[in-house]
Amino acid sequence: MKIGIVGLPNVGKSTLFNAITNAGAQAANYPFCTIEPNVGVVPVPDPRLDKLTEMYNPKKVTPAVIEFVDIAGLVKGASKGEGLGNKFLSHIREVDAIVHVVRCFENGEIVHVEGSIDPIRDVETINLELILADIDVVTRRIDRARKAAKGDKKYEAEAEFFERLLAHLENEQLASSLPIKDEEEEFWLNHSGLISSKPVIFAANLSEDDFKSGTENSNLAKLREFAAKHGAEVVPVCAALEEEISGLSDEDKLLFLSDLGLKESGLDRLVKASYTLLGLISFLTAGTPEVRAWTITKGTRAPQAAGKIHSDFERGFIRAEVIGFDELVACGSMAAAKEKGLVRSEGKDYVMQDGDVVLFRFNV
Repeated sequence: MKIGIVGLPNVGKSTLFNAITNAGAQAANYPFCTIEPNVGVVPVPDPRLDKLTEMYNPKKVTPAVIEFVDIAGLVKGASKGEGLGNKFLSHIREVDAIVHVVRCFENGEIVHVEGSIDPIRDVETINLELILADIDVVTRRIDRARKAAKGDKKYEAEAEFFERLLAHLENEQLASSLPIKDEEEEFWLNHSGLISSKPVIFAANLSEDDFKSGTENSNLAKLREFAAKHGAEVVPVCAALEEEISGLSDEDKLLFLSDLGLKESGLDRLVKASYTLLGLISFLTAGTPEVRAWTITKGTRAPQAAGKIHSDFERGFIRAEVIGFDELVACGSMAAAKEKGLVRSEGKDYVMQDGDVVLFRFNV
């Protein structure tokens, strides 16, 4: 669950990452998280945890988290090693999705590397670097497949697919926009490390005035139009404002945002959008020791969800006792929900739903 943050120099990428790092300052308390200097781990905003905390008064509350990786050194020519290009490539291949920070604010004191503000040009500059890096990967893949073919239809089909993909990339089109068959996606595209196949969210970096007022300036409008054509989402943020409020307590942050007429920060919306982009949902466990949100992929069945807690839970899975969050809150307690017969007993084929509050029964 890693999101790579990319962007040209002076677009606000580093400022936004600093805000993310500050917001995740307590991330070391979350289990199984190794914090590196270029990684910020932040909680996924989930008001359901607050409600469960009121109900159970637990000793510990653990939200779902998401990692943001600062991808350094992206400039024109990065695919050929310009700037810190090689470091950029090695890091970006490891992420699951990309947040592309795009400058949509005017400020004469912050010089743009291209000398003017043009969000579409900036997006296309970075896209081209991703495509050029992928062309190298695909070319090598074709060579390997051709050498391995020697009459083998499987490798011949693989080479033909990558030759079609190469032509697509050479036409300056992202790998993600190539129409492919299910078997091609599963066996080839997902295992070829293609950067331009990763899902993208555009973080439109606005001035404080535009962000506070909700003004749709011309640069943001252009970016929205571009993103709509490519099936991507745009999340307006103000990186400077996010950095300013990231060190505040939750209470002070809410007061600050309320004074601006905002219900949540741009960073919170970005985290939620990233979580959704990856097809993730949360199920919940609740009790006096701990209230916790657990991250799973949509479509996960109950035994595999149990395995997120401990491998023994999956191995010895018997059943899952499940109730929806809203139903639980309406009843006021788990005991009341059981009396009303609302706690369901689900077996191995049950597909977990977002917001399920669950107790797993197992025997090893």
